[in-house]
Amino acid sequence: MLTKRIIPCLDIDKGRVVKGVSFVNIRDAGDPADLARFYDKQGADELVFLDITASSDDRDIIVDVVKQVSEEVFIPLTVGGGLRNVADVRRMLEAGADKASLNTAAVSDPALVAEASAFFGAQCIVVAIDAKRVTPEDEIGEVNFQVAKGLTEEVANDIALDEHSGWQVYVHGGRTPMGIDAVKWAGKVAELGAGELLVTSMDTDGQQTGYDLELLRAISESVTIPLIASGGAGEPHHLYDALAEGKADAVLAASIFHYGTYPIPVVKEYLSGRDIPIRPSIVAD
Repeated sequence: MLTKRIIPCLDIDKGRVVKGVSFVNIRDAGDPADLARFYDKQGADELVFLDITASSDDRDIIVDVVKQVSEEVFIPLTVGGGLRNVADVRRMLEAGADKASLNTAAVSDPALVAEASAFFGAQCIVVAIDAKRVTPEDEIGEVNFQVAKGLTEEVANDIALDEHSGWQVYVHGGRTPMGIDAVKWAGKVAELGAGELLVTSMDTDGQQTGYDLELLRAISESVTIPLIASGGAGEPHHLYDALAEGKADAVLAASIFHYGTYPIPVVKEYLSGRDIPIRPSIVAD
């Protein structure tokens, strides 16, 4: 049986690690290189770096940060934020990232997922999905992205929200609703060649009350590629629930790790005690 992965998430804004609640109320959480070294020693299985304002601020990708971190840690590194084309993905991988995460750019141009997957291999391409439950009060976006290889009309029809949709996809760090059904979008990017999904519930993000298990289960049951659960971890049992009930392949967390609430070895010991297959945490000196 494949082991489940524990992944700290480092949200980057202007070169610093930050953490918010439901994508707002952002506060500083430390230096990215220092935290990366710390989590490497703690036994994290992977690290995810997300530049949360690169797309909305139209900034360049965080190559220098990735180079520095990749030279100092020895666990897989996934990086996203501001990646707009295949050349950007190449730069990030050459800087030392093992995987590139696409979010806003994938929604704008779905063909980018297929192109990047074909060029670098599906194992290098993660599609991040920021999803929020649909309520009558929500603004509903319009499915609108670049014309790319004849996909536009077909994809728009396939992934648009309808009366049965439970979650809407947002881009630009959760700022822009897109009128896209999150579960349908997950299936589409898997079909296009994504090797993994990073699914964040905007409703539970930073709340520390648990992941959106219904969202995770709906997406995990609709695809055959691995799913990383994100948004809502506050207790070790929340990670267990995401893996067992949400059917995730990995769990991503920030607050409980950054502020020392539950160190990674403690979480791994808890999960192992509940029969979750996990790689032992051997804390380095």
